[in-house]
Amino acid sequence: MRAANKPLMPLAPYLAVSHPIPGFLLPILYSFAMLSQAIEDYLKAIFKLHAGHAVSTKEISEALDISPASVTNMVKRLAGMGLVTHQAYHGVSLTEAGRKIALEIIRHHRLLETYLREIMGYDWSEMHDEAERLEHHISEEFEDRLDEMLGYPTHDPHGDPIPSRAGEVPPVSSDPLTVFPEGRTVLIHRLSDTDPELLTRLESLGLLPNVEITLLAKAGDEGPVTVQVDQDEHILEYNDARHIYASLKQSKQDPDLRRSTTNEAAG
Repeated sequence: MRAANKPLMPLAPYLAVSHPIPGFLLPILYSFAMLSQAIEDYLKAIFKLHAGHAVSTKEISEALDISPASVTNMVKRLAGMGLVTHQAYHGVSLTEAGRKIALEIIRHHRLLETYLREIMGYDWSEMHDEAERLEHHISEEFEDRLDEMLGYPTHDPHGDPIPSRAGEVPPVSSDPLTVFPEGRTVLIHRLSDTDPELLTRLESLGLLPNVEITLLAKAGDEGPVTVQVDQDEHILEYNDARHIYASLKQSKQDPDLRRSTTNEAAG
């Protein structure tokens, strides 16, 4: 059973039981549930921040909007649980056990985002926030049924890869739109998921994963970028363009990106 391979399981799904729980136990149980959720949030953040190097406590603090002192204390706790390794001034890295938990939560989150967006019609902001609330509390069976109902998607609405049941996320090359030269046609792979307002703007222009666009003009190293989508031309601010990740168009590109490529970049 997969559950046996997961070192830490969210407690919240098991609090709604048919037999009454003694009142004196409820505060203890809910405190443990919140600790479980916090641990998973930390592991997910470390995984997403990791880019071939250890992650600093400052980076974790900024990503989670938590004080550096609290981050240091939690990192020590995670290290004691065997979920991360940490050396002063050398950063934090996930152990194999920590990586498995992080990938499981990311899988939950991206499956939920896909369902909320494609089936329920949530907007970008609602989709992310709702998935953040639910990701810690779904069972393995629910996860599998959701995956099946969605047709086993490989990418979420941002174009980020959905880890497989085995925790596999094969990488694929993509770069910010701003690095490509004028006159080239590229295929969008993913959009940065940090700003719902940006995602809404890009969607209104038709700039979504699996869409081909042509770079018509670039105004300097950090100036606006003009792109063509179908027959329409749009001028993108540099800061918007750099959050679009793409690759040069190949001669024989699989028409369904979401079923053929993966990218371990976060979002």
